Amino acid sequence: MRKVEIIGYGYYVPSETVEFDGQIRHRIPEGSSETQLSMAVTAAKNALSKAAIDINEIDCIVATSAVGIQPIPCNAALIHEQIAKGTSIPAMDINTTCTSFIAAVDAISYLIDAGRYNKVLIVASEKASLGLNPKQKESYELFGDGAAALILSKCEDGSAGVIYGKQNTWSEGAHDTEIRGGLTNYLPKYYVEGTEEYFFDMNGLKVLRLAGKKLPKFFEDFQKESGYTVNDIDMIIPHQASKALSMIMSRLGIPKDKYIDIVPEYGNMVSVAIPHAFMWAIDHGKIKKGDTVLLIGTAAGLTASAVLLKY
Repeated sequence: MRKVEIIGYGYYVPSETVEFDGQIRHRIPEGSSETQLSMAVTAAKNALSKAAIDINEIDCIVATSAVGIQPIPCNAALIHEQIAKGTSIPAMDINTTCTSFIAAVDAISYLIDAGRYNKVLIVASEKASLGLNPKQKESYELFGDGAAALILSKCEDGSAGVIYGKQNTWSEGAHDTEIRGGLTNYLPKYYVEGTEEYFFDMNGLKVLRLAGKKLPKFFEDFQKESGYTVNDIDMIIPHQASKALSMIMSRLGIPKDKYIDIVPEYGNMVSVAIPHAFMWAIDHGKIKKGDTVLLIGTAAGLTASAVLLKY
């Protein structure tokens, strides 16, 4: 087990909401001064406050947003400018779209356990509502905005840590969930308002079919490789991908009392969905210190990621 512990966390969702068929989505309204960056900074400051530490005690800042604030520099550098300007704290992005936070916790835990860093701030922030196509009902009504951050630290007594991590990618699903425009594929200079190449595009049925085909084997292998079964896990935090979450969990043999489903209240917040659901579960007494927790989800690519940790 990689000896790391969560010493602080914080999240932020806009107070404004919209409702679709009884499902709530938190979204920054048009014309608001709130931005993807301001949400990231709020979540990061909340995490630092909860940990009762100063930014100068952080050894690295990692941003895990699926969508960049701008192409260059990385999101982490822009967050750094807001909360750590004047320091030389390294900043980097880790991006596997919706499962970026899992990938970051998995990778950074090795660096902390090896002694490279002692305390790392990991931040996810998404303003998904900006890139939605009103003509594509399934995605337009699914996504919400928000941010989440946590601080991973060396766990000296070994009571907490990352037990196991795994990631697979099946690129036959690479074009089922994408934004094609904005970088070198479809350059910004070709943008015309309303051009669909610059909107989020999802073929939900194809994604669901591929995930339904690949995830059972992925989860079976994860249990064999980690040595942990569903019965050994106290709580599972799946990606809050869609209203089909319960169907996917059933396919994996996970009972309803073993996982968090807050899709009706928040929808899919892309890379923020998993850490936000994790923190929500802690705050609502669903997870307590010492619990074994599994973070698992799928992302564009098609990618599946999972990390098992002792909280």
